[in-house]
Amino acid sequence: MPAPTQPPLDPPRRKDARRNQQTLLDAAAAVFVTSGVDAPVREIAARAGVGTGTVYRHFPTRADLVVAVYRHQVDTCAEAGPALLADAPSPYAALAEWTGLFVDFLVTKHGLAGAMQSDSACLGPLHTYFLDRLLPVCAGLLDAATVSGEIHAPGLDAYQLLRGIGNLCAGADADPRYDARRLVALLIEGLRRP
Repeated sequence: MPAPTQPPLDPPRRKDARRNQQTLLDAAAAVFVTSGVDAPVREIAARAGVGTGTVYRHFPTRADLVVAVYRHQVDTCAEAGPALLADAPSPYAALAEWTGLFVDFLVTKHGLAGAMQSDSACLGPLHTYFLDRLLPVCAGLLDAATVSGEIHAPGLDAYQLLRGIGNLCAGADADPRYDARRLVALLIEGLRRP
């Protein structure tokens, strides 16, 4: 008779628990856009249609929730790159669309910069996670558009492009007259080969 198998150390979450967590992440992300990362937990719970206890059961601290939302959004942005490259009419179109998603990601992070400078140990690695996930995606899109001959940007690397886009997005939420999306679109248009 075969030896009994050991149960996994971390059993997979039930489907409804994963769905609840996804609902909380989506609700928190939406609330963070309008109210910032310091929004009351009860506002996030109400948006998700759950009690505050459910929020704390999934995310014991605000920092845990902020990190989970941020990582989820970084992952979504990272996963969009290869999908856009496969589906867009051209590598340049994929790059342009992805940078639009990246701008949307950046300009909706009200209060995140301040939260990342807090004493919470779990917030420190977010910048590294951001770079580890998004630099390769941006590099792949930039390389594909270069190889296709659609853009001409000698010496431009993914870090420089992401940093430039980030600088154009800085403070976009503080001035309603400033349109970071338009300026980034102009930057990306400027990469096109004439």
